[in-house]
Amino acid sequence: MTLDTGSGRAGLADTAATRTIVTGDRTGPHRHVGDRGEQRIAWTFLAPFLAAFLLFLVWPLLHGLYLSFTDQSLTGAGGSFIGIANYVEALGDPVMWRSLGNTAWFTVLSTVPLVVLALVMALLVQRGLPGQWLWRLSFFMPYLLASTVISQIWVWIFNPQIGAANGILEAFGLEPIAWLQNPDTNMLAIVVATVWWTIGFNFLLYLAALQNIPETQYEAASIDGAGEWRKLFSITIPQLGQVTVLIVILQVLASLKLFDQAYQMLGGIASETTRSIVQYIYESGFVGYRFGYSAAISYVFFAVIVLIGVIQALATRRRKEHS
Repeated sequence: MTLDTGSGRAGLADTAATRTIVTGDRTGPHRHVGDRGEQRIAWTFLAPFLAAFLLFLVWPLLHGLYLSFTDQSLTGAGGSFIGIANYVEALGDPVMWRSLGNTAWFTVLSTVPLVVLALVMALLVQRGLPGQWLWRLSFFMPYLLASTVISQIWVWIFNPQIGAANGILEAFGLEPIAWLQNPDTNMLAIVVATVWWTIGFNFLLYLAALQNIPETQYEAASIDGAGEWRKLFSITIPQLGQVTVLIVILQVLASLKLFDQAYQMLGGIASETTRSIVQYIYESGFVGYRFGYSAAISYVFFAVIVLIGVIQALATRRRKEHS
């Protein structure tokens, strides 16, 4: 008896091909070779970015953590491992806690107007102010300026002799104020300058969110007899909930990094009411030459930021669950 082996092989090949087409089974050797080639190409493209990530983020993070456990000096002296001595000193340092308090106070003072005023500005532009392009440009333009430019502008405005701020006070019959020299007003002056400088970014986020609200919702509300205030609190503000959470998170993180404008507006002079935690880290490392101690303070500050981020994430998740 003769077996038709050629037909059998052809039948098996047809069956395998059919199974590949129907089930998507591509586990043959050629497919494995293709997968490895695609992976090599992918890693080739990722390699430069991965190298930059490791070099400029992971390595400084690990090296800074190591320095926080040493007595390394900016002059190159020291470098001996001293354990958690820097952290113990930092946690008992009243200047560090006062700096953290100043940073938290600035964050509270700046975040509220940067959210509320940005929303008001976006609503005014969205509702059809004449010359909208000019309003959008004027609201956003300060955000494009460098911190040094902003600082100089507001140093002139708050100048005790020729500044516009005291000119306004005198127009109302009030006594002039040394805004940046007075410990009772210097933090407020920095907050005002920061709000004017950075509010344009939040304004654009709110304006984009407002333009995404369907106009049909307002038309339906008008048919039901709802007025403008009713539409605002029943349609607009609820629809802006997610972007408001985003703006608050971004603003809190940005305000916690206070340094540039405060340092420049006060001429680098450390004030007990305006010294931020970032400025204290700078002073400890580059003025006091204590690299190890400044690294320990920075990681304490990092822990505070992580804690705030976790609290915000939990609050956001709870809000979504209730909604």
